Amino acid sequence: QVQLVESGGGLVQPGGSLRLSCAASGSILGINDMGWYRQAPGKLRELVATITNIGSTNSADSVKGRFTISRDNAKNTVYLQMNSLKPEDTAVYYCNAAVVTPLNRWKALDYWGQGTQVAVSS
Repeated sequence: QVQLVESGGGLVQPGGSLRLSCAASGSILGINDMGWYRQAPGKLRELVATITNIGSTNSADSVKGRFTISRDNAKNTVYLQMNSLKPEDTAVYYCNAAVVTPLNRWKALDYWGQGTQVAVSS
C-alpha cells in the first residue's frame, strides 16, 4: 500500500507565496514521475507541473516563472514552490506519483494524494 500525504496549503493574499509538500510512504521500490495537479470549482483537473526521477521538469504555461517543482528522492517527497500567487491559482492541489511496488515491479502505478486547498484572496 502506498500513501501520498500533502501539506502546505492555505489562504494567502495575491502576490504571496506558499510551498506545498507531498511525501510518499509505504511499500515503495522506486518512484518515476511525480507531479502536481489542481482542480478549481467547476473546472476539470489540470496539470500544474511534473518532475522525473532525474529532475527534468515540465509545467503549465499559466505557472511558468512563478511556480517551481522539485523533489527529494531520498525522502520520496515532491515540493511545489508557488510565488506571485494570483486569485486564479485558487484550487485544490493534488499530488501524483508513478510508483513501483513489490507487487507491481514491471509497471509503475499512479497514486494520488487527498488534495490540499490553496485559496488566493485579499
